[in-house]
Amino acid sequence: MRYIIREDPSAVGEYAADYIVKRINSHFQKTDRPFVLGLPTGSSPLKTYENLIKAYERGLVSFKNVITFNMDEYVGIPKSHPESYHSFMWKHFFSHIDIDPNNVHILDGESKNLLEECDRYEESIRSCGGVDLFVSGIGSDGHIAFNEPGSSLSSRTRIKTLAYDTILANSRFFDNDIEKVPRMALTVGVATVMDAREVMVLITGHSKALALAKCIEEGMNHMNTVSCIQNHRNALIVSDEDATLELKVKTVRYFKGIEKVQTEIEHIYGLHGSSSSSQIGSPQPK
Repeated sequence: MRYIIREDPSAVGEYAADYIVKRINSHFQKTDRPFVLGLPTGSSPLKTYENLIKAYERGLVSFKNVITFNMDEYVGIPKSHPESYHSFMWKHFFSHIDIDPNNVHILDGESKNLLEECDRYEESIRSCGGVDLFVSGIGSDGHIAFNEPGSSLSSRTRIKTLAYDTILANSRFFDNDIEKVPRMALTVGVATVMDAREVMVLITGHSKALALAKCIEEGMNHMNTVSCIQNHRNALIVSDEDATLELKVKTVRYFKGIEKVQTEIEHIYGLHGSSSSSQIGSPQPK
């Protein structure tokens, strides 16, 4: 697992967007197969989306042959609702790039049969050959997608009851009225994310510091579902300085030192921007 630390959320967004652009472009240098990208919502990826849009506008990347799968969607509110994740993604990202709308996949929280919708979503991912890069944020309790504490680390796309803390945190998007926040969501499972060839987790702000510390310094635990990436062969965490506040000083120094050495190796061997430079010394995904 790699861990990259940047000064603030803006710098995290710049790094993450640059990383995604390099992965997409590197992919199409090798194959015509669509690049499959898993995407999150929430505040964590906003700076990343802003920088991806800038990269597209500068002609640095195209999304015409990119297929996306979003992590989750609320149950019981229409797609047109301003706080649905359909609305979020089109407002903040999709409407600003050249992606084919038919290549956009977001769970349908209005489906008449939610169980079938979850099964269909998993099959859609499989039929595309799996996710190449799954990008994620986390909740303050360490949940990934809507896999709240206690979720099985072998879970698949399913219906999930939201924890009270998540409902409370998300009330800021619903006029700070907790009664307006949906109580259930459809979400990809932990194992769904882990199946991706590569996973990148964005963590910003002091409110995520304890969850990050548990993920980095403690063992894999279903009460901190983001910790599952410890078992992924090609995982990357990108955080800002505020998110490091609960980490031990030696932990921060260690990962900053590793990045410094990695940069020197990339410079010496000309590996910058290649897929091999992401995990020097580690096996590459199939």
